[in-house]
Amino acid sequence: MNETHTRRVREEKIRCDACPVMCYIAEGRIGACDRYANEGGRIVRCDPLTVLDRTIADGREVRPFLISEWDGTLAADDLFVTAVGSGTTYPDYKPAPFLVSREVDGADFVTVVTEAIFSYCGVKVKIDTDRHLGHEGAVVRHAGEAVGLMITSEYGSQMMSLGGVDHLTGGSKPEGRVTCDVLMRLCNREAVELNVDGGATVVVQAGEAPIVDGHREERMRVGCGSATIGMFASQWKGLVDEVVVVDDHITGVVSEHQAGKVLDWPDTGIRIKGRRSTPGRYFQVAEPGLGWGGTNIEDPLTILGDWLPKKGARPGLTLLMVSTTGEQFGYYVLDNDLVPRQRPLPDTLQPSVDLIAENCEPALCTVMFMGGAGGSLRSGVTKNPVRLTRSVQERRTRVTVGGAEAYVWPGGGITIMADVTRMPDNAFGYVPTPAIVAPLEFTVSREEYRALGGHDEAVRDVHDVLEKGGEYGDQVRAVAPPKATK
Repeated sequence: MNETHTRRVREEKIRCDACPVMCYIAEGRIGACDRYANEGGRIVRCDPLTVLDRTIADGREVRPFLISEWDGTLAADDLFVTAVGSGTTYPDYKPAPFLVSREVDGADFVTVVTEAIFSYCGVKVKIDTDRHLGHEGAVVRHAGEAVGLMITSEYGSQMMSLGGVDHLTGGSKPEGRVTCDVLMRLCNREAVELNVDGGATVVVQAGEAPIVDGHREERMRVGCGSATIGMFASQWKGLVDEVVVVDDHITGVVSEHQAGKVLDWPDTGIRIKGRRSTPGRYFQVAEPGLGWGGTNIEDPLTILGDWLPKKGARPGLTLLMVSTTGEQFGYYVLDNDLVPRQRPLPDTLQPSVDLIAENCEPALCTVMFMGGAGGSLRSGVTKNPVRLTRSVQERRTRVTVGGAEAYVWPGGGITIMADVTRMPDNAFGYVPTPAIVAPLEFTVSREEYRALGGHDEAVRDVHDVLEKGGEYGDQVRAVAPPKATK
């Protein structure tokens, strides 16, 4: 009996050194990060190098640079080579993937382009909503894993701090993987559902309205209750006897408020449950929640005490209660026992409620990438890394993230923050260590770059970059710079 023996052919693999994982990748396959592939025995970047081109008028429409057909004409002032698709400096003893020379307004500038690996990074999330998402310090989770926490609220917005090295690498492996996934998706402007311990479930997506416990927010509050009184007291004068603007922070009462006093508003004998701050301004009228004005109440009358006849309360007195977004409102008339009874809102008061709503900003989620651009990645820019840090701090070197201007925090190091809606699509990636990969560019005059001890011998003209590509491939695309979220 003849037996056929087949020899198993061992697949040829090459090692990718673009991150600390050091994947072995077979021909035609991609690494664990989904960003690098083995193409013909060479490690290449799966996404093209992205160039921002101000001459593209139609939004985010992609216009490829087909190198074989390109005639070489361009206006360098209109182009900015981003780090999206560029590749990395890892291991960081070598120059950045692209050091691009271009002339701007007659001066020679160098833009150092690299996809940086960040363990010390996270996002700050601003969620425009009057609804209570969770108490300050409450843990924020995704898929059951802790990924961040609620931080101090801002005017009309709830704030989250997500990510950070403790969540990425300081906890369990599932916590690190989930945190990395959440950060990458948020930075790439995808929708992510987050659960706040003891609070709400909110769907966050940069540039889009938040969805809180299934309710899509339409507007952020016009101001606190006191501010609303200050803005619109004159609109109510002569149309209603009393106005209460319900708010979790400061609930306003027009007859007691300074704005009412200026208008000679008469006393009404109203009493508000809560802690009186200054005339017409009350703290802690209710617990935080998803109800009126970010409180936990559905019936605004629950914040009222007994009316005082000696202070002006009388049968027939009219009362408007409204939230700080104008979404909730009620009109009441005191009966003979001085009990408020709800009545339909008069047509004369509807414009004032509509005016509150009109003055509210659209509710949006803002995602700010934040990271520490220190460590060895600076070696891809200069042989003397501290000089880069000092140049950035002294504003001689400009830092951008995917072409978006970055805010550089004062103090030591290069700690940056940037709006992800100002970056090209899919600008962020990851490595399975886990860590986030973010596009990073340093732009500096050629003279200053040489003074930094930069890799001047590796600097290439922008025309050469577009024609030949780089170490990780020659695919290039041009996109219009994203517009800021309104």
